[in-house]
Amino acid sequence: MQRYQATVADVIKANDGYLANWLGDGVIAYFGWPSAGEDQAVQAVRAGLEAIAAVDHLPVSEGASEMLAARVGIATGQVVVGDLEDGGVGPQGMVSGETPNLAARLQGLATPDGVLIDPTTRALVRSAFDLESLGPQVLKGFNAPVNAWAVRAEHKIESPLEAADARLTVFTGRAHEVGLLLDRWSQAQSGEGQVVLITGEAGIGKSRVVRAFRDRMDGDQYRRLRYQCSPHHVNSALYPAIRQLEIAAGIASGDTPEAKLDRLEALLRQATPDIAETAPLIAALLSIPFEQRYGAIQMAAQQQRIATLRALQEQLLGLAQQEPVLFILEDTHWIDPTTQELITTITPRLVHQRVLMLITHRPGWSDPFQGQGHVSRLNITRLSRAQVATMARAVAGQKLGENAIARIVERTDGVPLFVEELTKAIIEAGFDLTDDDVPVTLQASLMARLDRLGPAKEIAQIAAVIGRDFGRRLLGQVTDERVDLDAGLDQLMASQLVFRAHRDEGGVYTFKHALVQDVA
Repeated sequence: MQRYQATVADVIKANDGYLANWLGDGVIAYFGWPSAGEDQAVQAVRAGLEAIAAVDHLPVSEGASEMLAARVGIATGQVVVGDLEDGGVGPQGMVSGETPNLAARLQGLATPDGVLIDPTTRALVRSAFDLESLGPQVLKGFNAPVNAWAVRAEHKIESPLEAADARLTVFTGRAHEVGLLLDRWSQAQSGEGQVVLITGEAGIGKSRVVRAFRDRMDGDQYRRLRYQCSPHHVNSALYPAIRQLEIAAGIASGDTPEAKLDRLEALLRQATPDIAETAPLIAALLSIPFEQRYGAIQMAAQQQRIATLRALQEQLLGLAQQEPVLFILEDTHWIDPTTQELITTITPRLVHQRVLMLITHRPGWSDPFQGQGHVSRLNITRLSRAQVATMARAVAGQKLGENAIARIVERTDGVPLFVEELTKAIIEAGFDLTDDDVPVTLQASLMARLDRLGPAKEIAQIAAVIGRDFGRRLLGQVTDERVDLDAGLDQLMASQLVFRAHRDEGGVYTFKHALVQDVA
């Protein structure tokens, strides 16, 4: 039991979960509490699969041939979280509500080594995992049958947008932005390497602009590399490069070490036929055994690190010698230091290469490319009210009237992700979605952004009680005097969670915020 508990606890922690309580041989874990995450549903399902796999390798007892098996149930929704520790009633962070009950019922329904999820979780993760519908299930304590899905495996995808290809909505506006990228691509094709930094808040459509640009390149011959940064790997050296290499080489977790090395060598030969020096370095980066084929690497750790960074650069430049390269680096606000060093080092070398590097990031990331003439900056702004209406109509088809469209325009304030998800939520709710409801697909993102505000989060919560429009004077009267209100409002404005500050003739400031009111 101790080995089992330690194994499961390690998996939960590695996936940013919170181990709340042990109940005999069961465990309750939360994802998104005490701190919210933008992909916490994916993390929960991934933790379920990894826990199943890890437990499968544990013997029932020392020396026994029979192995343990586990099963997992996952549900997503709002819960009441209470600290009952002082009263001696239960563990700290105990939850109540329908969601934990549903997760427990799904766990009881699952087969050994099975992971079952509820409809809400499925809506959040369906592009990331191979799911099998089990149909409506009658569960104790629930009046109506609940649809359940079994999780079979995780998909290896380059980026979240790539997995959503079939569900992409109409592309609205952004003609100028796509035109700028096409111009830079033309320069890169002629041997004048270009770098474009694409900046914008979460949900504003940075990746969608990149995809629209790629759609305009269908007739061109080029090679594409994509590095995807992750909030869960900001301390994992070269994580985006490792993931890209594994996907590009077609390396699967079940492959033998020899097969993995064969696949890696085939990939490296696409850039240069001589891989004798490069292959051991990249194999070591991917944790692939290589000593029998190449011998041990005879250099100190720091020398090996420098040589590995150089090998990754030469791989990119070698590809550019054969055909133009589109190099996409997504979400650099989550970049690890070693990958940033790689990008910082290689950028000056792209001046005379057939490479266009596109870097997407949110405001707040300080780029290291100041003063380099081949680096451009593209700020993605909010859609106009007319563009929002056009997008909402495209998502809704003929299902929404103009009153509903106007409501969407007012609530979403030009953020494309908000427009898409709120429109879908209104349709799915049968037009019963109130102004206090936020689509589940947006809750995690908004909560994560609130949690990152620190002390300013309390100001946002107080303002949310006042309403969607709130004045500086009233906010000051109900906020703790020890709170630096003006600094907090400045931070909220900078985060773009609160916007449209207006000063009337009497000197009263009024602020406005949209969906975040309902979450705060």
